[in-house]
Amino acid sequence: MSTGNEAPATWLSQDAHDRLQAELDELIANRTVIAAEINARREEGDLRENGGYHAAREEQGKAEGRILYLKELLRTAKVGGTPTTSDVVSPGMVVTIYFDDDKDDTETFLLGSREIASTTELTVYSPESALGKSILGGRPGQTCTYTAPSGADIKVTVVSFEPFSG
Repeated sequence: MSTGNEAPATWLSQDAHDRLQAELDELIANRTVIAAEINARREEGDLRENGGYHAAREEQGKAEGRILYLKELLRTAKVGGTPTTSDVVSPGMVVTIYFDDDKDDTETFLLGSREIASTTELTVYSPESALGKSILGGRPGQTCTYTAPSGADIKVTVVSFEPFSG
């Protein structure tokens, strides 16, 4: 039964998936190191004035947050080659758009997980971003509108798209 709370699947290249899995494995392996650091700092005495203890606890919190994020991302990821054909904009596509207030200035980016940003020189926009959501399912020549963080409505037109080959 669907609750509507499932995370959407994220497209990842095999390289990005492997890199993220290695990061997750390393974070999990380092749990004991961080726990030992916390215990060592705790034994130094008064915790209210123990900067090392608080820094180690903060590091532990960040690591646990990243572990949870990576587990969920990898659990829901679609791994493998990019879409080979599609007649609409979808994750894994390199998309070219122009902003309707400046039709001469196009922007080309990868619509996919920010986690693969290190594997490409392209800017990467998430399909969950305001821009990404607005162009999903779009076709060349279609104008889409999204709301910027400032609250302004921004219109973009899809120029073209093609499978990512990076």
